[in-house]
Amino acid sequence: MATIESIQNAYIDHVLTEGTQPKSVYIFAKNIETTEEEFYRYFGSFAGVEQSIWADFARKTLAEIETQEVWAQYTSREKALSFFYAFFELLKGRRSFAVYSLNSHGRTLGTPVVLEQLKTVFENFADSILKQGLESGELSDRKFFAKRYKDGLWMQFGFVLNFWIKDNSAGFEKTDEAIEKGINVTFDLFERTPIDNLIDYGKFLYNNSGFKEKAGF
Repeated sequence: MATIESIQNAYIDHVLTEGTQPKSVYIFAKNIETTEEEFYRYFGSFAGVEQSIWADFARKTLAEIETQEVWAQYTSREKALSFFYAFFELLKGRRSFAVYSLNSHGRTLGTPVVLEQLKTVFENFADSILKQGLESGELSDRKFFAKRYKDGLWMQFGFVLNFWIKDNSAGFEKTDEAIEKGINVTFDLFERTPIDNLIDYGKFLYNNSGFKEKAGF
C-alpha cells in the first residue's frame, strides 16, 4: 500500500531521473506498484505532490528546531534565524529536486504554485514568533505596518531561496551569510528605533501639553 511519503519519494526519483513529470497518474501508479485510486487518496495531482514536498520541508524543519531545549528562550529574531538556517541545511539533501521544481515552474512575481502550501506553514510560524516579539516589546507595534511584518519575512525567505539556487560557494556559505544579514536587517526594521521614540514623544506632548485643547480638537 502506498503512503504519502512513498509517493513523494517515488515522484522525486522520477522527475530527477526523467527530467519531467510522469506522463499520467496511471503510468506513475503502475510503476510504483499501486493504483490510481490509492494515489488520489492522498493527492489530486502531481502539482499537489510537489506542494506537499515543499510544505513537509518546512514542517520537518519546525519539528527539529522547536524540540531544542533553548527554543523557549529564543527571541523572535533568533527563532527566525534558527528556522532559516535549519531549513536550508535540510534542503541541501534535496537540492537537485529543489532546483528542478523551481526552474520547471518558471519565475513569477508572486508565489510559485509549488510553494503555496509551504507559504501557509511559514506564515503560521511567522505569526507566532512575531506575536511573541510584539508582546515582549522586542518588536515595534506600529499601526498598520505591524500586520505586514510577516509579508516582509516571506519576501526575505523568497530572496534567500533564489539566492541559494544560484549559490556556487563551498558548503553554500554565501547563503548562510545572506541569511544572517537579511534576517538581521529585517528585524532591525521591525524593532523600535529613535523615530518610534520621537513619534511616541510627540503623541505624549500632543495629549498632555494643552496643544490639543488649543487646536480645538
